[in-house]
Parts: sequence; structure tokens; C-alpha cells
Amino acid sequence: MEPGRIIFLNGVTSSGKTSIVDALQERRGTFFYVVANDLFEQMIGERYLREDYWRHLSDAVWMMYRTARLFSQCGKNVLIDGILVERPELAPHYARMREMLADCPLDVVHVDCDLEVCRRRNLARGDRYEGQSQEQAALMARNIDYSCRVDTALESPQQCAERIARALRFA
Repeated sequence: MEPGRIIFLNGVTSSGKTSIVDALQERRGTFFYVVANDLFEQMIGERYLREDYWRHLSDAVWMMYRTARLFSQCGKNVLIDGILVERPELAPHYARMREMLADCPLDVVHVDCDLEVCRRRNLARGDRYEGQSQEQAALMARNIDYSCRVDTALESPQQCAERIARALRFA
């Protein structure tokens, strides 16, 4: 069985990753299973997150990558909705993620968005705090080998999905 493709949408909160995921899943003939930082964070009890957020979140992040790998090995395509951050608990995050998924076809897409636009989106959502995107931007891993880049401040999620599909040559 051929492994499924993994597409990692990497960007700060409110950059538009989840909206792009939705647009990609709407495309005819292209079905992806989704694993997301937010979903795996929700699996951790609040008490543990309050006690040591990054230690417990890093455990969940590694499980998320193992889940994506398992789906790929079963021939299923996967979208990862996440952010590659460099924290001591995860370091070297990007290199470890690449190593964990080395036997899977993997593309990393940079989902960019002006931080002021992200700030406004955070406020409108109500489930994020105002400066969360700026804080994450400072923690984002550097020197990532991106397969393509999209900017949700300039294009709609559907346009970004089309750009990704063209750049990565899938249906």
C-alpha cells in the first residue's frame, strides 16, 4: 500500500489554517483526515496544562505526529493544522517532526498572515487572546523547508487551497 500524503499547514493562531483545511476538504476527490494542535491539546486535562503547559503539550504534539504517520501508513492523506515552535520541550521541533515522518510523503506549507490581521481575528473569535499570534510568531521554528507559501491576508481560504493544490500537484 502506498502511504498517504501529509500536508502540514504551519502558522500562528488565527492565520487561517483551519479555514484552509475546510477549503481543502471541500475539493472534489481530495479527502484528508485532519490532526490539529488544538484537538490534541483538548485531550489534556486543564489541571495538567496549568501545572506544566509546554511539557504536556509537547507530549500531545509527538502523539499527533505519530497519529498522522499511522494514517499515512494506512494509505490515508492527512492535513496537520499546527505550528512548529521551538521550545526546549520540543527542540529541535522541526527536525524531530521531519524525522518522525521521514517515511511519509510530507509537504510543509507556510500559512502567513499579517500579525495585525491575526490580532483582529483573535479578538473577533473570543477564544484567543489579543497578542497570542505575536507571541507564537516569536516562537516559530526558523529555516523550514516549505513546499509552498500562502497569505490569508491577501487571499481567501479557497484561493489559498487552490494555490496549495497547484503547487503540490494534487487533484
